[in-house]
Amino acid sequence: MGYYGYLIPKNTLLYIIPLILLTFLYAVPFLSGFHKSLRQVSYLKIVVVALVWTGFTVLIPLVDVEREISINIMLIMLQRFLIVVVLIVPFDIRDVKYDAISLQTIPQKIGIRNAKKLGLMLLVLSLVLEYLFTTSNVVKTPFMIFFFLLIILLMRAKTDQSKYYSSFWVESLPIVWWLLLLGFHNF
Repeated sequence: MGYYGYLIPKNTLLYIIPLILLTFLYAVPFLSGFHKSLRQVSYLKIVVVALVWTGFTVLIPLVDVEREISINIMLIMLQRFLIVVVLIVPFDIRDVKYDAISLQTIPQKIGIRNAKKLGLMLLVLSLVLEYLFTTSNVVKTPFMIFFFLLIILLMRAKTDQSKYYSSFWVESLPIVWWLLLLGFHNF
């Protein structure tokens, strides 16, 4: 890791370090006498995960190729943030019966049904964003397939889901989206 870190341009590393620090603080207890991590702070878990995913999948690749952060890029980052939040909802629905009440996940706070409605609204907003900045069908078509698959998985999420539902099917959706992008791009 050190070797590859050495190969990364310094400017890119400056953007990576805060994301690594957030990831570290998400996992390692450092609050309340070293008994709590960022994951256990109400409402912060989902924001930290979405920020780190957005940073590593949108911001870092663009910084690495020295592309300027335009309004279009900001909209893509917002869209990615919203999508990651929605991808987390089925996990939070699954974990409702295990998570501490103090965690205040979306399903705990507003209920499972309303969490699904919120996820649907965030997905519709991400769809609007897709059509604001994307002109190519090579990108739109894979997004639409991903979009509908995510709606199906979000709406079918429940507290007693199979052990592979979120941990495999929901988690594999970003990979499916990437494979669709590759397939449509090469088609």
